[in-house]
Amino acid sequence: MKTKMLLVHGLLCIGLFVLAVTAGADEYAKTRYPIVLVHGTFGFSKIGPVDYWYGIPQDMAKHGADVHVVQVSPFGLNEMRGEQLLSEVETILAVTGADKVNLIGHSQGGPTVRYAAGVAPHRVASVTTIGSPTFGTKIVDMVITVLDTPVIGPVVDGVMELVTSLYNRLLETTQDRTLPRDPRGTLYSLSTLGAAEFNADYPAGVPVEECGEGEPVVNGVYYYSWSGTKPFNNYFDPADYVFALTATLFPTENDGLVERCGSHLGVVIRDDYRMNHLDQINHFFGMVGMFNPNPKALFRQHANRLKAQGL
Repeated sequence: MKTKMLLVHGLLCIGLFVLAVTAGADEYAKTRYPIVLVHGTFGFSKIGPVDYWYGIPQDMAKHGADVHVVQVSPFGLNEMRGEQLLSEVETILAVTGADKVNLIGHSQGGPTVRYAAGVAPHRVASVTTIGSPTFGTKIVDMVITVLDTPVIGPVVDGVMELVTSLYNRLLETTQDRTLPRDPRGTLYSLSTLGAAEFNADYPAGVPVEECGEGEPVVNGVYYYSWSGTKPFNNYFDPADYVFALTATLFPTENDGLVERCGSHLGVVIRDDYRMNHLDQINHFFGMVGMFNPNPKALFRQHANRLKAQGL
């Protein structure tokens, strides 16, 4: 009888321990404020089976995070996209009852979230940029130079209009299709000149020294960034071949589109992950390199970082 009681007691203790561990794991990414994911250029909510943030929101939610994926114009000036984001943020705050949000932006989503924090810092707890061209990107400068030529420019403009039209057909929701498009605005925003002007207007978190870090907290908003420097990672991922080519256009380490030091903002979590520009958001379909970090784990860990900061 005594042996049975000890066995039952032991099993009960094990059960309670498992429950405690499980409960803790379920709240690993549970931040004080909702997390809002903001896409970059060509961004979308969903195209068929393709999710821009492939598996990332679901993984974060599984660990307790309140995650919201927003849609802003896929092409346009940072300021236009930022105003759209602010409107989405107000809706999220109204629905959740929260006072602030944690903004995470990939690529052009970076300056988009920075604009929102600059205009309404009282609505933003933190800003995190991922693979974002804080100082613009030389590839865009090259494209603009080509567009300014009298012969090639009109041809490229025509191709861009065709791509935009095809892109619209693939989008799932009416909202996605009706958002304004301004490809030239995106190009200007991501150029070195456009980025310099934007940084002058919204300097929070921007490093003042080359390859340095920016102020970690400005107007009560915490600033973070991370990026990668491995353009080619997976033989089965078609994007890797493109990034392997575009990477050669840069004089320094890069992710295929953004240079290592050019991605710095606020506290630099890391700037040399074995990832290219799309690996950072777990594309395509999670086909990252065998020895690369798991993108979902990076987002989950960052949510825990924000949680530990009381955000």
